[in-house]
Amino acid sequence: MFSEMSQNGYVREEYKRIETWLKNKGIDELKASSAEAESLFRKIGITFAVYGEGGDPERLIPFDVIPRIFSKSEWDTLEAGVIQRARALNAFIADVYGPARIVKEGIVPGEIVFNNEAYEPVMKDFTPPRNVYSHISGIDVIRTGAEGFFVLEDNCRTPSGVSYVLENRRMMSRLFPELFMHGDVAPVEHYPDMLRQTMESVSPVAGMHAGEVNCVILTPGHFNSAYYEHSFLADEMGIPLVEGSDLFVEDDKVFMRTTRGAARVHVIYRRIDDAFLDPEQFNPESMLGVPGLVRAYKAGGVTIINAPGTSVADDKAIYCYVEDMIRFYLTEEPILKNVETFRCSKPAQLSHVLENLDKLVVKEVHGSGGYGMLIGPKSTAEEREAYAARLKAKPSNFIAQPTLALSTCPTLVEEGVAERHVDFRPFVLTGETVQVTPGGLTRVALREGSLVVNSSQGGGVKDTWVLTE
Repeated sequence: MFSEMSQNGYVREEYKRIETWLKNKGIDELKASSAEAESLFRKIGITFAVYGEGGDPERLIPFDVIPRIFSKSEWDTLEAGVIQRARALNAFIADVYGPARIVKEGIVPGEIVFNNEAYEPVMKDFTPPRNVYSHISGIDVIRTGAEGFFVLEDNCRTPSGVSYVLENRRMMSRLFPELFMHGDVAPVEHYPDMLRQTMESVSPVAGMHAGEVNCVILTPGHFNSAYYEHSFLADEMGIPLVEGSDLFVEDDKVFMRTTRGAARVHVIYRRIDDAFLDPEQFNPESMLGVPGLVRAYKAGGVTIINAPGTSVADDKAIYCYVEDMIRFYLTEEPILKNVETFRCSKPAQLSHVLENLDKLVVKEVHGSGGYGMLIGPKSTAEEREAYAARLKAKPSNFIAQPTLALSTCPTLVEEGVAERHVDFRPFVLTGETVQVTPGGLTRVALREGSLVVNSSQGGGVKDTWVLTE
């Protein structure tokens, strides 16, 4: 098991401050601060929703007061790697809705692209402003040992969690200002400004000054699990938070209803799934979207962030080919490698997976949030038997990976401070330029031995530090 804080019995240089701090604080004081953080988060209203489980769906994501730290050299590698990956994924999305060179040259099988339920034919042969499809990408990164970082999955549709990056830092600065006296922890509070700059840079109207570009966040409403984040980002950027009924399309342009009359909208950061975005184009029963929105988009009347159809690149079957995409589109070697992955659509690999279900993690190619997985070493014989039946019935719906020993980080738990498994999601913004906030979302599996970090499955979050020296 690889610890982020200590290796071979020695505390890593970047964590020595935390080692001293933990000794000086003591468990009781840390727990009191943790309780204060929970109370403050609850007052602010930082909740997410999990439906279908009964009881109160609104809950806090547990916040751990012990930060996760990256050295400058580690961050330099991560930053370069996720930027490279985001560039390649954008090139792939542009290609599969255009000439599909990567398919024609036999690098990516056509069936996993064009038969993918996330592939939106309406985007065929359409080029968005600056040829950017995934303006906001969340790249999930893990470390399993001293050999470095690996990408676990890509999120190109509507990645969430950045509000926790900012709120976690604010909470740590409030509770423990002494930790930031060195001035060597890179700030994260510029993210809303970076996001707004990215949005303004992809306006469909050429030559507009930044202050002239009207941007909005389109939310499905307060019942959505990430509604807090929608409203938080709108407030931070100083732009309206709207629902579908607040917008209308006229002459292939989008307008917002206001008390002063209709106001033109140039850029929409949508937090609504493709199926509900435009009842004219997708689900005709949707009450969440805007009739005619895609028509206006394709006519050049508005920019949608992220573009419809981007989730074709989120598919876990597509994930297997991202390293090949980097070589194909960028003529570079991947900085960050994929985790070894078995494609169950291939008979030989399916046989290997079926024979080793007790050792592997099996995932649905369209799955997310930690649902629909089989964690082999933690499963029963009955669960493996039932999952094997699903695999045999439709093998193309699944991929499998080794059970990874995610790196661990010291975490405050009921018994005291203990190691718990973590992953990491940095956020890449692509517009006129490509930028990454120095930090990201560290998720932690709070249950002892658990490898599932998702908040919907009981995981928590930590502040993430990037040291500047």
